[in-house]
Amino acid sequence: MTASSLCRKTAAKSAKSRIAAVGAIAVAGTLLLSGCGDQTKDKGSDSVSNAPLADKLPKDIRDKGVIKVGSDIAYPPVEFKDKSGNTVGIDPDLGKALGKQLGVDFEFENGTFDTLLGGLRSKRYQIAMSAMTDTKNRQEGVDEDTGKKVGTGVDFVDYFTAGVSIYTKKGEDQGIKTWADLCGKKIVVQRGTVSHDLAKAESKKCKDGKKIAIEQFDNDQQAQTRLRSGGADAGSSDFPVAAYAVKTSGGGKDFELVGEQVQAAPYGIAVSKKNPELRDAIKAALDAIIKNGEYDKIISKWGVEAGAVKEAKVNGGK
Repeated sequence: MTASSLCRKTAAKSAKSRIAAVGAIAVAGTLLLSGCGDQTKDKGSDSVSNAPLADKLPKDIRDKGVIKVGSDIAYPPVEFKDKSGNTVGIDPDLGKALGKQLGVDFEFENGTFDTLLGGLRSKRYQIAMSAMTDTKNRQEGVDEDTGKKVGTGVDFVDYFTAGVSIYTKKGEDQGIKTWADLCGKKIVVQRGTVSHDLAKAESKKCKDGKKIAIEQFDNDQQAQTRLRSGGADAGSSDFPVAAYAVKTSGGGKDFELVGEQVQAAPYGIAVSKKNPELRDAIKAALDAIIKNGEYDKIISKWGVEAGAVKEAKVNGGK
């Protein structure tokens, strides 16, 4: 939520790469300020009997009529809670559209980003959909920090593209334009994301002992609060998320984007490698909503057209 990102990410630790190479996503006023309840069940999916792609689903999921989705519901505009406690955002809207094709409800369940892949492995969820960057390490179950295999990898159905951005308090950029400019400074990030990985990697390159001080949080909103209070020099998150924060926090008076976004990469819907039938059903449903125009309507609604894809791909991350 981006070589490793869009860029919430972290390899086997289920980091969620959230990045967004989403143009100047004028994250516009079309983005609704909202939030989400711990669980949100999208209502209104067509019944299985009327859904055009229902027969592609595994029978047990067809029978239950629900796909349980692990998601860190605190990452606007990708997924977040509105004032009524409903789960809203890009991913919930796409989930509802996919559900109509498959004849099931996509039921979003809240969890911290770095626990989502573990929840998928333990079968708490059937999929994870949370601005998670599709990376080779995640596909193979390799820990990003150690390079060691720590578990079974996952398959991804790629549905969006994004990159990582840096932002500072408005009017206080301190000359920060690139990641190298963060040496000797403090950055706040969400734990397990591509931003977190980038900060650690860049800090190793810093000279004269001027490392990057990194403060990590369970979610991006906590990191923003820390920066807003003056507790850090900069923050980083996927471009769409950073742009949304700049647009909305304090009525646009709290933050500013600095430099260019980096490491554009695909967001993927994570599915167990043991469930290729579900993976292929989701890919078919994504291709269907791209073809019928529903996908573009959702992406346009949230002002992130620059990150749209033209077709669904499996494991397109590098």
